Amino acid sequence: MTTAAPRRTTLPHLDSLESEAVHIFREVAGEFERPVILFSGGKDSILMLHLALKAFAPAPVPFTLLHVDTGHNFPEVLEYRDRTVAEHGLRLHVASVQEYIDAGKLRERPDGTRNPLQTVPLTEAIQQHRFDAVFGGGRRDEEKARAKERVFSLRDEFSQWDPRRQRPELWQLYNGRHAAGEHVRVFPISNWTELDVWQYIEREGIELPRIYFAHEREVFNRSGMWLTAGDWGGPKDHETVETRQVRYRTVGDMSCTGAVDSDATTLDAVITEIAASRLTERGATRADDKMSEAAMEDRKREGYF
Repeated sequence: MTTAAPRRTTLPHLDSLESEAVHIFREVAGEFERPVILFSGGKDSILMLHLALKAFAPAPVPFTLLHVDTGHNFPEVLEYRDRTVAEHGLRLHVASVQEYIDAGKLRERPDGTRNPLQTVPLTEAIQQHRFDAVFGGGRRDEEKARAKERVFSLRDEFSQWDPRRQRPELWQLYNGRHAAGEHVRVFPISNWTELDVWQYIEREGIELPRIYFAHEREVFNRSGMWLTAGDWGGPKDHETVETRQVRYRTVGDMSCTGAVDSDATTLDAVITEIAASRLTERGATRADDKMSEAAMEDRKREGYF
């Protein structure tokens, strides 16, 4: 009598992604002494925090949070950030770009955008607090430089990224070894897509800032992007402000994050809209990635995410 071979079971797609991310959070907790989660109140950092809460429940999350505040962030997102931190009793470090400008350590750019100015406050905050692992919400589908990076990404004592120092990650085995002064950037949702993120948010009932759903907003057109009017340097005299129904696919500095025309006011409508899109969220709405073909990779080499 022969016995049937045991059937292999495969987790559903979202369960598999969740399991991988939870494993990564727990791996970091076991390997590192002072990890930190980058948390801006944007959807990817919200997803990371949700996964971290799941990974360690019912215990509290054993990591602090860090936000590099450009001073040009959307008020809706900052309100969500502070409310979430208070709700879960978390500790938040804020590195302020404005403080660096006021101190003369950084200078405003002619185009008004501060996203590229985040690198120095970020790297100095990492050094000051001696963080040895820094969780980021980067995903491989966003941008080609991010597609090159491993889940555990070693950074040198200057926070710089060297593609030649990438380590193999076979069978979900991660190497967190680093020399004194170095640290590791960790990307637990690296293998997720924008559609995965939204489908998981819908499944889990995760609250997001309303900026991600269609709403009326005063915007103006610059280089084919709908930007929010503000005191950061827009609009200029020849740029006309108009009220449009828009939403944001990704949220960063107001000066470089464009809105998209949309009537998607619900999660179902957003998911349908994204499924039909042929542009990545950063490619469609982030002016800072359009400065050059290698804009993101150049900033990663300097210490940015």
